[in-house]
Formats: sequence, structure tokens, C-alpha cells
Amino acid sequence: MTIDSCRGVRVRGHRVQNAQQMHVTVSRSRGVRVAGLRIDAPEDSPNTDGIHVAESTAVTIQSCRIGTGDDCISIVNGSFGVKMRDIDCGPGHGISIGSLGKGGAFAAVADVALDSARISRSQNGVRIKTWQGGAGYVRGVRFANVAVDGVDHPIIIDQFYCDAATRPCANQTSAMAVSDVSYRNISGTSRRAEAIRFACSDAVPCTGIVLSDINLRRADDDGEVQTVCNCAVGFDYGRVRPAADCLRSSTCGGAPDKHPDDEDDEQGKDESVVLHTEL
Repeated sequence: MTIDSCRGVRVRGHRVQNAQQMHVTVSRSRGVRVAGLRIDAPEDSPNTDGIHVAESTAVTIQSCRIGTGDDCISIVNGSFGVKMRDIDCGPGHGISIGSLGKGGAFAAVADVALDSARISRSQNGVRIKTWQGGAGYVRGVRFANVAVDGVDHPIIIDQFYCDAATRPCANQTSAMAVSDVSYRNISGTSRRAEAIRFACSDAVPCTGIVLSDINLRRADDDGEVQTVCNCAVGFDYGRVRPAADCLRSSTCGGAPDKHPDDEDDEQGKDESVVLHTEL
């Protein structure tokens, strides 16, 4: 289903299943409201984003149940004023802004808000992903009231994004600017030790990152969780678990030695597997 170059469209109560790629796309539109959708695709189906928003303004997504082989919701270049509420996501890759900036492109996303979501059996929870070498910005993002269950990386900013078809990606000095991003009342379980990961660019660090009322623990009580920062500047307040002291003292150490999705690739490596080449 594609909504392209439209104004004031309302979509409610549909079920979309097993699309070849993206299930619902909102493109070059304004004032679109999507509510009560049920979207389903196999967990191993590549590039089957649930709802994809591009070059659109004032989009509302509410009370949707999405489980696919890719992002439940993806928000990409030219999108402003996107509001999401009461989202049930999983399986899939979580709720993502990006990817952005591939091939040195300029991209801009601002004023995005998620309020109330349940994310389970997903590679990521709430994610911002940008390619090295890009230009532009992501700013004014709010993630609030999110419950995660068995998610690999509940909170992640990845300015070194590189999909499976492109790896290894060469290090580059330019990057998009990520700023003014807040996370409030996010709780649940992480399958990985790095529950919170801010992998930001040495050249263009992430700024204005705020964490409050975060309570993440390891799934099945299998060890401790941690926050990892590279070139991420901000602060935390209230109860924050795992502690995010690194936001106040984050150093810039270059691109991560290991990409967060590398372990997924190793575990699932098979010549017959179709590679994900996310947009």
C-alpha cells in the first residue's frame, strides 16, 4: 500500500500481509493518519518494513501491530513532525530513524516522537542509524514509555551503519549531526550486554542526548547490562539502569571494532540466506 503525494489521508483498520518489500509507504505527503493496522510477514523476510515514511510532514501512526523481517517503522529523509503512539512491534528490527546519508547524501529528519510502544523479539528497540560520509541532521527526537522484551539492543544510535551487502564499509570523516534526542521511561530486557549503545562520529559527535527513568536488565538474568558511548554527549537523571556516566565523559575513539549486527551475521551465516539491503 502506497500513499504518495497526498494530503489529509486517513487509513484505518486494514491488515497487510506478506508484502514483497515494504508493506505501507507514506511518501511526499502531508497530514496522513494511519491507525489500527495489522502488518505481518515472516521474521526472516528481508526488507519488509512495516510502515515506511519518507519526505512527509505531519504523519501520525497509532495503535498498530507490526511484525516483519525488517523495521516495524522506518522514518527516512525529508520527514518532519512524525508522531507514533501505541505501537506493538515484533518480531523485526525495531522502530528506526534511518538509514540516512548513504553514498554521501544529504538527509534531514526532525521532530519525531514515539509515546507508548511494546517491542519484543527484535534486533533493536528504538534506533537511529546513519551512514558515514553523509551530511545533514537528525534532531528533536523523543522516545517515551517503551517496554522491551528480549531485544538485542534496546537503545541504539549507530552513526557507523553499514548493511550486510556493503560490509566492510570504509571509515570516512564526515557524518550527519544527531542532536536533541531524549529517552524516557524505557524498561525491559536485553539479550545482549550492550543494552544502550551510542556509537557516534568522531567528526560530528552526538549532542544533547538525555536519558531518564531507564530500567533495562539482561534477559533471563544472564549477567549485567551496560551503556557504551563513543563521542556521545549528554546526561542522565532519575533512575537510569544501566548507568550512563559515559555521556558526561565520552571520548572519541573512532569507528567501533565490532559492529552491533556482526554477531547476528555470524550466528545466521548461511549461503542460502538472502542479505538485508536496507534503504
